[in-house]
Amino acid sequence: MSERFRLRLGGEKGFAVLEILIVVSVLGVALAVGVPSYLGLRGGSADGKTKESLRAAMPAAEAYFADHRRYTGLDSTDLLRIDPRVSLTVSVTSAKRRTYCLTESIDGKTWSVKGPNPSAMTDPSATKGWFEGDHCR
Repeated sequence: MSERFRLRLGGEKGFAVLEILIVVSVLGVALAVGVPSYLGLRGGSADGKTKESLRAAMPAAEAYFADHRRYTGLDSTDLLRIDPRVSLTVSVTSAKRRTYCLTESIDGKTWSVKGPNPSAMTDPSATKGWFEGDHCR
């Protein structure tokens, strides 16, 4: 039986060690390039979702100001009462007389927006008043 294995391995049927090493190294390079790119796309997606959720809550905060002439007293339940489509996870972390700060976390990404900030509502690429992490406290 061992004679049969020796004959089979001794022939040219099969792969040489060098061929296997080349295949493994090519796969390693492909993974080294592909995995960080994939993880970057996932992070960018979470950033976009978080910012969009905050952008959707900002008009509700502005409507609260229009009714009360101040942001003091604004909380998450007020945002939901004004606009039920606002995400349940948006929190009002600061509400002063003339300014507010909303914070949202989605998929481990936290963003805060300080308002009022009309440029952020009309221009999705605007960054004035936007902060990665909870910068409202």
